[in-house]
Amino acid sequence: MQDEFAYPDAGALQEALDKQQQANTLPKTLTRKYEVSFVLRKRTPCTPLRMVRSKHLGKLVMVRGVVTRVSDVKSEIKVCTYLCDRCGFEVYQEVAGNKVFMPLYSCPNPTCPKSVRLHQQTRGCKFVKLQELKLQEMTDEVPVGNIPRTMRVTIRGELTRRCSPGDAIYLTGAYLPEQLPNNRNARIGPVALTYMEAMHIERHKQRYEDLADSDQLIERIKYDLENNNEMYTRLAKSIAPEIYGHVDVKRALLCMLVGGVTKVHIDGIRVRGDINVCLMGDPGVAKSQLLRYISTLSPRGIYTTGKGSSGVGLTAAVIKEPLTNELVLEGGALVLADNGTCCIDEFDKMDEYDRTALHEVMEQQSVSIAKAGITTTLNARAAVLAAANPAYGRYNPRKSPTENINLPPALLSRFDLMFLLLDKQNDDADAKLARHITFVHQNSHAPLVNVDDQSEQDHVDQDYLRCYVALAKQHSPFIPGHLVDFVSDLYVRMRANDIRNSGGGAGKEDFSDHTKMYTTPRTLLAILRLSQALAKIRFSNVVNEADVKEAQRLMESSRISLEDESDKSQVRKDPVTVIYDVIRDWSTSTESMVVKLSEVMNLILSKGGTPNDVKRCLDEYEALNIWSVNQAKTVVTFI
Repeated sequence: MQDEFAYPDAGALQEALDKQQQANTLPKTLTRKYEVSFVLRKRTPCTPLRMVRSKHLGKLVMVRGVVTRVSDVKSEIKVCTYLCDRCGFEVYQEVAGNKVFMPLYSCPNPTCPKSVRLHQQTRGCKFVKLQELKLQEMTDEVPVGNIPRTMRVTIRGELTRRCSPGDAIYLTGAYLPEQLPNNRNARIGPVALTYMEAMHIERHKQRYEDLADSDQLIERIKYDLENNNEMYTRLAKSIAPEIYGHVDVKRALLCMLVGGVTKVHIDGIRVRGDINVCLMGDPGVAKSQLLRYISTLSPRGIYTTGKGSSGVGLTAAVIKEPLTNELVLEGGALVLADNGTCCIDEFDKMDEYDRTALHEVMEQQSVSIAKAGITTTLNARAAVLAAANPAYGRYNPRKSPTENINLPPALLSRFDLMFLLLDKQNDDADAKLARHITFVHQNSHAPLVNVDDQSEQDHVDQDYLRCYVALAKQHSPFIPGHLVDFVSDLYVRMRANDIRNSGGGAGKEDFSDHTKMYTTPRTLLAILRLSQALAKIRFSNVVNEADVKEAQRLMESSRISLEDESDKSQVRKDPVTVIYDVIRDWSTSTESMVVKLSEVMNLILSKGGTPNDVKRCLDEYEALNIWSVNQAKTVVTFI
């Protein structure tokens, strides 16, 4: 047995003893209680993600982007501790951060045989938190016709759990090549995979909770609220001030940013408090610019287009995580906009299959997933702001609003407010619009004087607006008892007006033939949400009657925009033409050339026709040889 421990010379013995002493020494990594990170100066320019090249390898870089995916926090071993069962010798092995390391098997003590195995002591090892995220470049940095670049980022220590998907961040870190195992190196060749080792993370667009900490802005807001009675209109006009007009639309967008109060009942039923708004209108009325502004203003604002979005891109996709090769969920646009605003442009260009993914999100505010063995529900508590064009490109006044809007009723009822923005010809309005646009192009900011009444405009900046919304969101107003009857009577009158306009239920559908807008219990909830948002803007915890009336006015203003054009289309038709359309449509629906007047008389009367108008219609179109009428004038036969 002595020959097993013999060394050929004193040099080898001394080398073994040095190795033993080194292995038995506590490494500094094991005893260190702090973390060291390097941060660039604040004035250092931010490098676009697309411009990070091979010359930056091994250097400290600061980039800006949006977090699209965040992995779970793992435990990475930094110091591995082993114990020899025979001699009680402790061995410490430092892991240099490689994904693959070779554990120690034999005891370095020269008195132990080589066949003795070491056992890892988990309690004596040191682990650090490890998290990986995917960073995507900002939309304003992507050239036209290119796809956004992404970068893999590794986060360790206290930097983990600092950000979530959808956050826009500034990231400072070391740009490094990844060390791969030999088998993977042989497969990919001399190409080096790169990643970013994070050193510092700072949010680019802070959350509402973080924005409410500015004492200077809070004092300024409280002073303005006490001395200005028109804060509601002032804040609304400060939303995209470079866009002329659309004051009621901007008021609705302000209410959408503030939102109502989310109710969670005892039995777990959740009633959403976010307000959904749809902007339908002709091209060139600044719908997309409003959406861009709201997505920039909101701390968690996501902008996407309908044609470039799929159902998976809006909800969630199943991907394989590179770190563990496990199937994980990657959130889409609606999940990334959780507790924020999701702006969807070109809403009418979406496929019907992809549009159905919005039904659950817009009401239950969740995304249910059952894919690849993963069954879960993701939160999508986002307000949806959609912009769409009419079915014919521009609004056709000869068609009904239902034919122009061309969206399913199940989706329309989920929008609390829907505005129709039309490009109408008016000499005075066109001249004011031209002066406004010319001033903005000349000075790159909104005019300080209103072009309508030459009054001074006091706009606020985006930081002021974000802080105001953050303070307003801290309130949770409720409906007092004396307003319950008032709100109930208001809803009953709206339902009665719809039935009255549709002819007392004579039509096939129970909605207003005048406005083609449904009045459902969701309409009542929309009025309550708008009332609560208006109370939040006043920094009040109680809704008053003025808030309910203003919510009703916003609801009516969105419907009036539909009524104006429907009235014009009806004015162009005389009663005789209306009666002819009714008889022709009835013949088409029944696929019969013979129509009994008794079957369509109630429908004609609901359209405002009289017996004299019916007689005139029968005589005029019989003279034109379009139909023939029997002697008793009770049956019409098309020729």
